[in-house]
Amino acid sequence: MKVPVISRVGDSLTSRRGARIWAAAVFAVILVLFGALSSIQAPARSASSLVDGSDSAQVAELLEANTTDSQSSALLVANRPDGQVLGNADIASLDQRSTALRHDVGVTAGRTLASEDQQAAMVPLTWGTVSDQADREKLSEIRDWVQDHRADGMALQVTGSTAFAVDITNAFAGADFTLLAVTVGIVAVLLILTYRSPVLWLIPLVVIAIADRSASLVANLLGNAFDLHFDSGVLSVLVFGAGTNYALLLISRYRDELHKSADHRQALSRAWASSFEAILTSNLTVVLALLTLGLAAMEDTRGLGIVCAAGLLIAAVFALFLLPPVLAMCGRNAFWPLIPRPDQEAKKENFFGRAARSVMNRPGLNLAALAVLLLVLAGALTGTRIGLDQAQQFRTATESTNAMQTLAEHFPAGETQPITVLAQDIDTEVLRHDLSSVANVKRVGEVHQLGKTAWQQFTVIPAVDPSSAHAQDLVEDLRDTAAAIGRGQVLVGGQSAEQLDSHQMHLRDLYLVAPLIMAICFVMLGWLTRSWRTALALGLANLLSAAAAVGLGSLVSSIVFEADALDVQVPLLAFVFLVALGVDYTIFLTQRVRQDAQALDLREAVVMAASRTGSVITSAGLVLAGVFAALATLPLTVLGQLGLIVGLGVLLDTFVVRTLMLPALFAVLGSGKHPIFGKASPPAKSFAQPAIQKESKIDA
Repeated sequence: MKVPVISRVGDSLTSRRGARIWAAAVFAVILVLFGALSSIQAPARSASSLVDGSDSAQVAELLEANTTDSQSSALLVANRPDGQVLGNADIASLDQRSTALRHDVGVTAGRTLASEDQQAAMVPLTWGTVSDQADREKLSEIRDWVQDHRADGMALQVTGSTAFAVDITNAFAGADFTLLAVTVGIVAVLLILTYRSPVLWLIPLVVIAIADRSASLVANLLGNAFDLHFDSGVLSVLVFGAGTNYALLLISRYRDELHKSADHRQALSRAWASSFEAILTSNLTVVLALLTLGLAAMEDTRGLGIVCAAGLLIAAVFALFLLPPVLAMCGRNAFWPLIPRPDQEAKKENFFGRAARSVMNRPGLNLAALAVLLLVLAGALTGTRIGLDQAQQFRTATESTNAMQTLAEHFPAGETQPITVLAQDIDTEVLRHDLSSVANVKRVGEVHQLGKTAWQQFTVIPAVDPSSAHAQDLVEDLRDTAAAIGRGQVLVGGQSAEQLDSHQMHLRDLYLVAPLIMAICFVMLGWLTRSWRTALALGLANLLSAAAAVGLGSLVSSIVFEADALDVQVPLLAFVFLVALGVDYTIFLTQRVRQDAQALDLREAVVMAASRTGSVITSAGLVLAGVFAALATLPLTVLGQLGLIVGLGVLLDTFVVRTLMLPALFAVLGSGKHPIFGKASPPAKSFAQPAIQKESKIDA
């Protein structure tokens, strides 16, 4: 009889000679990879939120191309912490510091402007632009000078777009190392609790840590080669989370086989062959889902999807082709002190098997009740607002956000960040008149020609906070009013317009990518089950679970992060991670049900599969939820919200969907005329047939 290729590869990976060759070959590739790529620096995070081709991007490009004196700016903001007014002496002191700042740092300081209530003042600062890096260095130099020349009784802070960029950079200083340390710590603790062995937990942890470093190097290569921007912290979280899941599944099957075989190498070979399809299906599902982000218009989303897809492929390669040889060389004693042996008494069905049997007693009612629960949680999305104000981007207060808040409290809302309008081939007086009548417009500035172009430029001062959702609504109203004139070309730009364009493009990416991801999951589940009916049902359950997780997460995040909205990036990234990673557990359970259904009727196969996969899926879910929770250590609200929502979603999928909903779903599907698995798989016996055994005995 011809031995299948998968079995031959498993034997090669685990044999005495083959394990050493595989391990040596993989480590040789690692050494070459580390040597060749270690010198490549990670690409810088994207400093621009402009959407290619948008009105705001065109305005920014036209202004930059037709401004002979390219300058950067910042605002020096002064106020008294006790809320008292600024007297003449305070204004004179601020003027003196402006003069000294101009002399010492080489910036141009404008006239000091006091607020109407005299409780705050601001000084505009400008300097010649050389590069983004030079601007950030100049901003840091300004802040250092201000810190060294404090004014008695006055708080001096610097804000502006460059200041926000510097604060983001400072917030991430050392954050990647902190995130990695927290992630490794969480994985280590959960692996120790899972295996209860002083040795075994180290093996998958070291293998996945090497995979993470390899993925980082490859990501840096891809980032520099294709100008991709991404967050390396999210990449590490995904590699550790998914890689540990694959390791847990493989080692769980290995432990099961050790209860049946005296030869640990044969046991490991069978475990590798039996888990290969589940790991491969799971990995390809997530990788293909992440690659769909390459279609996104936002460059931060596009870059993250591509490098994370590469990272997860690397994680799967290490879990499938380095972990087995290492386990084979360590032998059965790696499980010490709880070494699994063939002569040990097999345990009866555990909690997860009893839970599956219980919900299958009345599957239709239980399935409906669980679906209603998830629908209620998903219903929270109807009241969720998308888009954070600029000050809400940071989880902790920064100098730039504090200063901007001071300006918003004491100065007219739109004076510091006006909306820019460019027009050509149109009567600008008519345009200005129409725009001035739009709600929330305080005033419209005078018209002047942009350089030597045909474009006419003027500003619109909003009566609302330029970083708020109301300002984005105002930009839409201005664009609609300009379009209603029906002639010429009008572009509306500025910070509020940039935020609106970014918001709309993130939603566009969500509407494009989400259906593609669901289609990928359907195809992969169809390949696994060989039944479109079963694949569709499992896919809908996964979709409902993801929607419920985002709804629940939005409610919890409003309390934890004190934010009344989700960041525009969160819905898409959370959906990708929840659907693509959540389907892992569906795949793990479904594959085991399909295998056990070869010898058992479907009810007993589900109970058996739930018992055997319950512990490993629960451990994997806790690991994945834990590593995503580690994102809360980072200072940006978007990452905190993403980690919270995905973490809650994984727990919901682990303890509700996989433990209760899927067994009930299998029971409902199995009660019909059609088999739940296709002809390519051995047919499962109907629920109408008598059970082979009333109480399953399973391995520990």
